[in-house]
Amino acid sequence: MNSPKLLTALTAALLATTVSVNAAEYFNRISSFPVALNNPEAEATSSEIITATDDGMTLIYSDSPAGGIGFIDISDAHAPKRGGFMDMAGEPTSVTVIGGKAYVAVNTTEDLTAPSGKLVVVDIATKAIDGEFDLGGQPDSITHNKDNTILAIAIENQRDEDVNDGAIPQAPAGFVTIVTLTDGAVTEAGIKKVDLTASAIAPEDAEAEFVAFNDNDEIAVTLQENNYIAIIDAKTGTVTGGFEAGETGVSGVDTKNDGKIDFSADKGAVPREPDAIKWLDTERLVVANEGDWNGGSRGFTIFNRDGTVNFDSANALDVNAAQLGHYPDFRNKKGVEPEGLEVATFGDTQYIFVAEERSSLVAVYKDTGAEPEYVQSLPSGLSPEGLIAIPERSLLATANETDLREDGGVGSHVMIYELAEGAAAFPTIMSDLDADGHPIGWAAISGVVADAAKAATLYAVSDNALYAAPAIYTIDATVTPARITAKTIITRDGDTAQKIDLEGITLDGNGGYWLANEGDSASLTPHALIHVNADGEIEEEVGFPVELLAGQKRFGAEGVAAVGEGDELVLWIAMQREWGNDEKGFVKLVSYKPSSKEWGAVRYPLEAAPEGGWVGLSEITVHGDFAYIVERDNQIGDKAGLKAIYKVALADLVPAALDGELPVVTKTLALDLIPGLKSFNGYVVDKVESFAIDAEGNGFVITDNDGVDDSSGETHFWSVGTL
Repeated sequence: MNSPKLLTALTAALLATTVSVNAAEYFNRISSFPVALNNPEAEATSSEIITATDDGMTLIYSDSPAGGIGFIDISDAHAPKRGGFMDMAGEPTSVTVIGGKAYVAVNTTEDLTAPSGKLVVVDIATKAIDGEFDLGGQPDSITHNKDNTILAIAIENQRDEDVNDGAIPQAPAGFVTIVTLTDGAVTEAGIKKVDLTASAIAPEDAEAEFVAFNDNDEIAVTLQENNYIAIIDAKTGTVTGGFEAGETGVSGVDTKNDGKIDFSADKGAVPREPDAIKWLDTERLVVANEGDWNGGSRGFTIFNRDGTVNFDSANALDVNAAQLGHYPDFRNKKGVEPEGLEVATFGDTQYIFVAEERSSLVAVYKDTGAEPEYVQSLPSGLSPEGLIAIPERSLLATANETDLREDGGVGSHVMIYELAEGAAAFPTIMSDLDADGHPIGWAAISGVVADAAKAATLYAVSDNALYAAPAIYTIDATVTPARITAKTIITRDGDTAQKIDLEGITLDGNGGYWLANEGDSASLTPHALIHVNADGEIEEEVGFPVELLAGQKRFGAEGVAAVGEGDELVLWIAMQREWGNDEKGFVKLVSYKPSSKEWGAVRYPLEAAPEGGWVGLSEITVHGDFAYIVERDNQIGDKAGLKAIYKVALADLVPAALDGELPVVTKTLALDLIPGLKSFNGYVVDKVESFAIDAEGNGFVITDNDGVDDSSGETHFWSVGTL
């Protein structure tokens, strides 16, 4: 179990990745490829298990929903190109490459009680099928040995989760298939079945999940639901060893799906339930403990070959994800769910890469022979499953399986990283540990304001995408990455405030804040302004007037800014989209004067909306003689066309009565934000929601990660300098 000392060390390692100026090496994302480009007609596409050709110039991935494999030309790794798609007449589960051939494990099961599958051999140059071989069951992982003479395939014959609550045993059992190549070719005579019956849990129903070779042609195979690891001599096809994966208790984790990130709980002993496995050498193995069935083990473990534990990461991955704003609270019973693994040597350093399915991160460690050294975490799109290292080109690629295009989101991507000297580009913002040694949980940053006097000191709020406990976060942007140093919970009469959906924040001039509450009649959350003191205690709630609410819709206040001081203080509220009484293409900038309780508004002209989408406002901030307004579309990835900051002269902000004719303000483009978003080398995110200008005139932009639910969790924070 991790001590506060170890957690502090992990935090220090995170910070060191971006402040170091010596010759340290880090992985940074250099490009991203949307796999739908390879198969644009498919309703859904995915990249799951990924490999590379021997020259490292082409990536090949399995695409289960589309029923084939895809190719990506990475001869220029900074600009990957589509390489085509091949139908496999089934569900590809994994792929590996030897020479000019790709070997694809394909599931053809129609009934889980009668699983079936095949091995498909593909000529990579011609993209033709050279042969198909029956596997006698439903395959999962496939790999080959160092000498390129033997294939190993995990035949899972997976359980039916709707039968007996998914409990095993459920016949038929899984096994491992060994394919010994004859002059580089697959033959029926070279295929051998290896039964697995040694586990204590349901030994009659082995659930083979993942296979890996060491340099002695030994195969390690995880039996996830059996919580067991078997070792097979590939040359003889016999089981020569194995051990129970055992249980692990995890302290200092979040265990409740309650809209709060609270790492003060403990998870009792649970089975590790390993998924991916790799050999570190001939005596040590590393496994990703997905813990997706009876688990919640959350980490990765290094075993000696006799089954003794060399190292267990305990809660380190969860803590790390929470500090990075990537913690999946909606999956907190099981945490970040490590699933994929890669082990590779770059130069003199052997690295361990752990793919976290639910936090969409890849944790990078150095193998030291004892306790591994945390290096950094990488942002990896939605649900990373497969990884492939290409050390000879200093590259790492990840395959991210989730496709959300049907719901207007982003599709599956393959992302590419390069190891080089310099600083790590990710994270751009992270949180500190609190006084108890737990991470300050955060996500879904939705509004920000700068301190009136301190340069690069910001105060941000999060919306209700994740939290039942609304909060104000203090951000120190004098360091890289920017750091969330404090969290102030919003309270009402001493209790955590409810029915709060914060989208904007501004200073009240007296040490407190005015907050913009977006409101939603369906959830009984009011459209309102909320005045809080420095401790987050609500002192006043100001509901919108009836003249404004007459045309109310869900998309209300998205930002608030203050002009003037004392009795002359006026709050300006940016309404996100047109309400029922707005002319199409115009939204209101609403004013409120607290001293007189006067309301008014002007009209703001929106840019044209994209087909099937909308354009709205996300933020308003005031500096000098201008109000700066974030205007964006709701599009993501390649469809994103508008993410920008416009400015409106304060002299134009002359409000008229809400029930009268509202004047139209003139806006001027101040900054196109899409180049900045593209500079992170992933896909363009949709929600640029926060912008502030500090006491020295420097602007800071923050994106909203939607609380990691149907989102990669990645938050972009950067300075745009002076406008």
